[in-house]
Amino acid sequence: MAEKKKTLVLGASDNPSRYSFLAVNKLIANGHPVEAIGRRPATVAGVAIGTEKKPLEAVDTVTLYLSPTHQKEYYDYILQLKPKRIIFNPGAENEELADLARENQIYPQEACTLVLLSTGQY
Repeated sequence: MAEKKKTLVLGASDNPSRYSFLAVNKLIANGHPVEAIGRRPATVAGVAIGTEKKPLEAVDTVTLYLSPTHQKEYYDYILQLKPKRIIFNPGAENEELADLARENQIYPQEACTLVLLSTGQY
């Protein structure tokens, strides 16, 4: 049984056409504990999407579904969570945040969460 990785989905949405919606569902289906932050409160696959940067413990992965411009307000929040890695999904690539991650011993990974889950590489 693969290790379960607590994951924060940043840019979560309850819109079924959004990749963040699919990611929350697939993470839950794979048994990973999920926290989610988005623009509007909602619920996806039993996960409450919050709008506040609340304190979280033991976050393994932050997966980003925000453009680099919208990521800026979360830099300090992400770094203080001290995740093991940050996944920059397609469209979320951000060299500035990736550099900050490396400086804080956080692994920046340009990848697609859905592909990593589908191929057993999550």
